[in-house]
Amino acid sequence: MKIEGLFLSPAHNYFGHHGGPAGATPIVAVSSLECIAGRGVTGDRFFDHAPDYKGQITFFGAEIFDALCAAVGADAIPPSAVRRNVITRAVDLNGLIGKEFELQGVRFLGTEECRPCYWMDQAVAPGAEQWLQGRGGLRAKILSSGWLNLDPSTK
Repeated sequence: MKIEGLFLSPAHNYFGHHGGPAGATPIVAVSSLECIAGRGVTGDRFFDHAPDYKGQITFFGAEIFDALCAAVGADAIPPSAVRRNVITRAVDLNGLIGKEFELQGVRFLGTEECRPCYWMDQAVAPGAEQWLQGRGGLRAKILSSGWLNLDPSTK
C-alpha cells in the first residue's frame, strides 16, 4: 500500500450540518499524521470524538478517486475533496473491513466502509454520491500509536 496524500481537517464541514450550509473549514495537506491508539489523528476533527469510535482514521483509494472524477466530469477536483485522512494506492480498502492491518509500523482495524453521503455531490460533483456507493473508502480504528508519512516519491 502506498500513501499518496495525508490530510487533516480541524473542523466539520458536513458532519452535523444537515439542513444547513456546509462549513468552510479547509482540509490541510500534511506530510505526516500522528496516529494515537484508540483516540484518532492528532489535530483532526474526529480526535477523541467518542469512545471506541469506528472512524478514528479514514482511507480512500487514489484509483477510485481517479475513476470517480472521470465518471462525473470533475477534472479540477483535488483528492482532498473527499475529506479522508489517507489517500492510498495499490490496496483493496473494502478487503480490509473486519481485518487488522499495518501501515508504516502503525496497526489499524478496518471497521466499515466510509459510506458516501449527499454532500459528495456538492464537494465533488453531481452524481458523486451515487457513483461512490460501495467505494467510499475505509473507516478504521487505530490500534497502535505512530506516524504515517507520505511516500517519498509523492512529495
